[in-house]
Amino acid sequence: MFTGLKRPPAMLLGMRWVLLAIMMSAMTMAAAEKIQVHGHRGARAAMPENSLPAFEYAIAQGADVLELDLAVTQDNILVVSHDPEMSKVFCQAPTPELAAQRVIRQMPLKQLKQWDCGALGNPEFPKQSKIPGTRVPTLDEVFKATKGSRVEYNIETKIFKNKPELTPTPEEFSKLVLAVVKKHNLESRVILQSFDDRTLIAMKPLSPKIRLSMLTPTGMADAAKNWVETTQAAGAFIASPHFRTVTKERVEQAHRAGLKVVPWTANEPAQWQALVDAGSDAIISDDPAALIAWLKAKGLR
Repeated sequence: MFTGLKRPPAMLLGMRWVLLAIMMSAMTMAAAEKIQVHGHRGARAAMPENSLPAFEYAIAQGADVLELDLAVTQDNILVVSHDPEMSKVFCQAPTPELAAQRVIRQMPLKQLKQWDCGALGNPEFPKQSKIPGTRVPTLDEVFKATKGSRVEYNIETKIFKNKPELTPTPEEFSKLVLAVVKKHNLESRVILQSFDDRTLIAMKPLSPKIRLSMLTPTGMADAAKNWVETTQAAGAFIASPHFRTVTKERVEQAHRAGLKVVPWTANEPAQWQALVDAGSDAIISDDPAALIAWLKAKGLR
């Protein structure tokens, strides 16, 4: 018998188990912090896209970031719209005369606000709620409605090199965005993203606090390009590639370069698993509620 060895007191064993539990909890929390959830266009799987109901829903479900898109009206007001013209699928004007003019840059805000983008619904998302009377919000309205939460904002400037008539210049566009962001004191909570690096380049000297994100690919011809190099060339610190172009090796390359990786737009569990396995820092999804539930089930949130 080894009489020189004594069994540790029960209290000490208990403390060890407590410490182990704390460490496991901390590891789980750290893992959860690595996978942020961006609600794409708010939460267009459930609500009219890029609308106040969608943003409020995403926040209520626990989204970390609201992803949204910007267009600019004739009177230089920033409005939240993915396309430079009103959708023929889920937006409708009250009269045929108003319906004849769909280009946002050619409409003053007062005219734009007459369109209903919630009554028709989007057939691409059959579970989406129809909310008659849903109007295109301004960026100012979005900030007013949501800044009381802790949510951040991933804002895309929809600008087109081949269609300059649809937007202000990159420099003017960036200044318009910064003015509204500063009005609400939200520079530290805003990411500016784009497929067109011109607004990112214009914003960088204007506001070092606003994080910059490069969306890729810009087209089929660019699908095979190294999105790490594209992001660095734009002076951005967040790479936002299409989820199908994400690999573990590419994410590791991005991390070595000091970049965060935020893929778009993944809506299925198998896609989420592949992005988590690759080491992505966040996931942009049309269904933030389902993604959050999946992450919780995996012990990642």
